[in-house]
Amino acid sequence: MTILLFTVVIFSLTTCTEKAYDPSICFTENILPIFVSKCSMSGCHSPGSRRGDFTTYDGIMKRVVAKHPLQSSMYTKIDGSNPSMPPRDYIPLTDQEKFMIKAWISMGALNQSNCTVCDTTSFKFAADIQPIMDSWCIGCHSTSNAGGGYDLSNYAGVVNSIANNKLLGTIKHSAGYNAMPQNGSQLSGCQISKIQSWINAGHPND
Repeated sequence: MTILLFTVVIFSLTTCTEKAYDPSICFTENILPIFVSKCSMSGCHSPGSRRGDFTTYDGIMKRVVAKHPLQSSMYTKIDGSNPSMPPRDYIPLTDQEKFMIKAWISMGALNQSNCTVCDTTSFKFAADIQPIMDSWCIGCHSTSNAGGGYDLSNYAGVVNSIANNKLLGTIKHSAGYNAMPQNGSQLSGCQISKIQSWINAGHPND
């Protein structure tokens, strides 16, 4: 009976650990977009800010204690029943975003990139395009905070941003357009390819 109970406990702990610490969580693909979209707006944690630059790995790591999320002010200020960051009136982090940040710190807060294979032939709106907008853009371009008059949190808003080559011009950092994400690096070539292919296909709502 004791051996059986011990086995069950070990299995349960192993299962919980696998769920809690997902090795597929990647800094460049999963963690950096959260901080660029929801923390690096002008006057907050943008490059050169006295409050800290959250657009780079080195800047973020100044508030992180690797493997110890509860000792990392980066995490403790976004978690809990009354988080102080992002400030009131800004879009809060989702439970999934908080989970990924905690897991990333717990796994050692590594500076990883290109953790998954990107399929440029897949460019469905719901599965491919909107998730890019959710990751990189809605901190500044949402229904409640439509920066520049653009709401990228839904299909109609994204389509509205296509006019006059606006969306592609900004994400490609083309001359004459405001480079987006604001204060962040250019989207990956794969992400830009997906968006361009979707637009060229007639931007279907699929």
